[in-house]
Amino acid sequence: VNGIEIYSMKIDSKVTSRFARNVITSRAVNRGSESKEVFFDVELPKTAFITNFSMTIDGVTYPGTIKEKEAAKKQYEKAVSRGQTAGLVKASGRKTEKFTVSVNIKAASKVTFELTYEELLKRRFGKYEMFIKVKPKQLVKDFEMEVNIFEPQGITELEAEGTFITNELQNTIKKTFSEKKGHISFKPTLDQQRTCAGCSQSALDGDFTVRYDVKRTTPDNLQIVNGYFVHFFAPTNLPKLPKNIIFVIDTSGSMYGREIEQTKEALLKILDDVKEDDFFNFILFDNVVSTWKETLIKATPENLDEARKFVRNIDASGSTNLHGGLMRAIGILNAAHEGNLVPKRSASIIIMLTDGQPNVGVSNIQTIETDVKNAIGGRYPLYNLGFGPGVDYGFLERMALENKGLARRIYPDSDAALQLQGFYDEVSNPMLTDVKLNYPENEISDLTMNSFKHFYDGSEIVVAGRFVDSNQNHLTVGVRGEGADDALSYTTQQDAEQTAQAFQEQGYIFGEYIERLWAYLTIEQLLERRIAATGEEKENLTAEALALSLKYKFVTPLTSMVVTKPEENDSEDVIADKPTEGIDMFTILLHLRSQPGMCVYANLLFTVNLTSIKPSFIIKSYRQMSFAFTVDGDPHFIISVPQKRDAICFNINEKPGTVLSLINDPVTGITVNGELIGDKRPNSDAKIQNSYFGKLGIANKHLDLKLTITPEKITVQNGNEKTAFTWLDSVTLQQAGLTLIINRKKNLVLSMGSGVSFVVVLHQVWKKHPLHRDFLGLYTLEKDKLSEQTHGLLGQFFHPIDFTILEIHAGADPKKPDATMVVKNNELIVTRGWQKDYGRDPKHGADIPCWFVHDNGAGLIDGAHTDYVVSSLF
Repeated sequence: VNGIEIYSMKIDSKVTSRFARNVITSRAVNRGSESKEVFFDVELPKTAFITNFSMTIDGVTYPGTIKEKEAAKKQYEKAVSRGQTAGLVKASGRKTEKFTVSVNIKAASKVTFELTYEELLKRRFGKYEMFIKVKPKQLVKDFEMEVNIFEPQGITELEAEGTFITNELQNTIKKTFSEKKGHISFKPTLDQQRTCAGCSQSALDGDFTVRYDVKRTTPDNLQIVNGYFVHFFAPTNLPKLPKNIIFVIDTSGSMYGREIEQTKEALLKILDDVKEDDFFNFILFDNVVSTWKETLIKATPENLDEARKFVRNIDASGSTNLHGGLMRAIGILNAAHEGNLVPKRSASIIIMLTDGQPNVGVSNIQTIETDVKNAIGGRYPLYNLGFGPGVDYGFLERMALENKGLARRIYPDSDAALQLQGFYDEVSNPMLTDVKLNYPENEISDLTMNSFKHFYDGSEIVVAGRFVDSNQNHLTVGVRGEGADDALSYTTQQDAEQTAQAFQEQGYIFGEYIERLWAYLTIEQLLERRIAATGEEKENLTAEALALSLKYKFVTPLTSMVVTKPEENDSEDVIADKPTEGIDMFTILLHLRSQPGMCVYANLLFTVNLTSIKPSFIIKSYRQMSFAFTVDGDPHFIISVPQKRDAICFNINEKPGTVLSLINDPVTGITVNGELIGDKRPNSDAKIQNSYFGKLGIANKHLDLKLTITPEKITVQNGNEKTAFTWLDSVTLQQAGLTLIINRKKNLVLSMGSGVSFVVVLHQVWKKHPLHRDFLGLYTLEKDKLSEQTHGLLGQFFHPIDFTILEIHAGADPKKPDATMVVKNNELIVTRGWQKDYGRDPKHGADIPCWFVHDNGAGLIDGAHTDYVVSSLF
């Protein structure tokens, strides 16, 4: 591509006892006649930790070093001061993070990138799953994927599939397994990679998934190597426990439409899977809390039919009384246990789904966390499902972890109902409660979590630890749990010689894998505990996780990997960071250097909660200004973030005639839509045509009121009555629910319904201007007068926002530096620039410095910008 050829890409995966080490090696050559930038992009599982990255250029290898994040940042800032760029791990998709790095390569030179990452494979629905993203972006002469698996227990099944695999490519997947070893290879030729005969486009674009399971002659398996042990616990053929489950569903106005319909679809499918010996109930919360039944109800066929009718009639409106919904559910569940309304041997679960943040009743999240934890009292797990980008995911995750559950994001895509049902399937078959794996205290140190509220069918419990005496080669474990019929209790033991005998049969698996598995699991659990910790406990957990991350060279949220690479006659530092969704609140001290064309901030302290970053769009609410949202210009959208004294801006690039939904509030009935017009270029030049808002439609359906505003006139329609004004008029109009003031040839001020106010600015140009046309700018006032359910390109951002700027470096324009912005759990490349604000001065405007987000605000707005295209102004 563009003179750069990837001539070799190899993915080498080795799995030993569920612990995977993956090495991705990519070789490229610059076949052009001048230096060019070579990019290395790869998507990794979110659960993985990078352990190594290196580049080899013209025979010289530049290795990476793992450092504490602050130390790495200081080294990196030296490169920033020279205007140099970075390699980053970025949030990418549901399952992946993207690692991206680039380097300038001289003509006819070669570069080799090598990335290593490790992860513990989780067992779900009875199989371990390894996920590999395949996306070379071009045909590769030597492409090969090889997976080697070694399981001392023996392998029972092995499968491999790819979303991009055609019938022809299927024949290139070679799969074998016998006893303890499994092998998969995938090596398509150039012709097999093509999308069609003679095409240059690659068919290798999608997900490659490996699944397998192991033999289970006993409920568990112990392995001991070099002073460390790992204990896998996954009993089979146990009777399933009855479950007592309460679904707590957010039915506030923000769930209206697609979200509530998908939720209802999932609940109806879940009801088909509820067993007759289960007990269940539904709690709905918006402004108020309502229940289907006052107690838990047995899942008889009659009750299930009644529940289906209830679910079909669920609707969405109002605000979000999350605290009330959860407390009602906990009260019902506690009463059921205290009154012996449910079986003594049963598993109780609360599953809550919300798409917003608490804003009615008790809305302080610390108070909610405390109340919920005290009410549950450790008796059963709470699972929190966050629907869409509007939730405070950190709050949901903390509350779930404090109550022995977990949080899960539900992505607002077409398969959201399947995501909801899939999560339920994971927890729908409890086999044991109160599982405890006991190890001799005087023999074991640094034990990972060994107590679990529930064990679910098809999953696996993994515990690892370190011996006090590194020479110890024998371990006895006591296992206990409560089953459907009686208690499960037994003792298992293992010695190091048995593990060593199993490993004599193979030679390609890394020998220290149990120690690294222990370190991986320990770091993962320390970071998880750190989410809900405070004060000294949080500091201790941070120090412990950091020490292990550095010792075992894992890129975690506490560390970064720095690679010093050549850049002409200088050096450039590449920094790899782990995204931090749901990790914690932390403080970043940014020493932003003076750059041409940007404001200077020195030692500016930002406190950022990455778990609750909410996108914003046009919030124009500086303390010294009254405007809340701004859309003006080409069209230019400006977001002011007062707490940072900074702003974000971006453009929407669409064809003339496109109508965009700007504000839509189902509670107040107010909508604002805008239609784009183009400049005076001929149609043949449409690709470079500027566009503006040439028509606005503002309506209040509760008042049966519509305003159509163009640069020529303003039309007010109240019911069947129409009144028209021109911009040459000076008018003050007051009628039921409407106040309209036209300031001749400047702007108009509009207040309607609940007191929501807008300012529309008229931009007039010289009539004979060869390019530009008259257009409109929209500024909103009194944003608190709209409801929490407000959406649309502007309306979705009537909420607090936050962002972080990292890695400022030289951009394409020397006067406009680029940087990485962390916002809405995404990392975006942004450019420093200026936009005009005409709110105060319609003629000249004021220059506003801002960070420009490219690609139609991708990563900043909910969904894609095309989601906001509507058919007409009303």
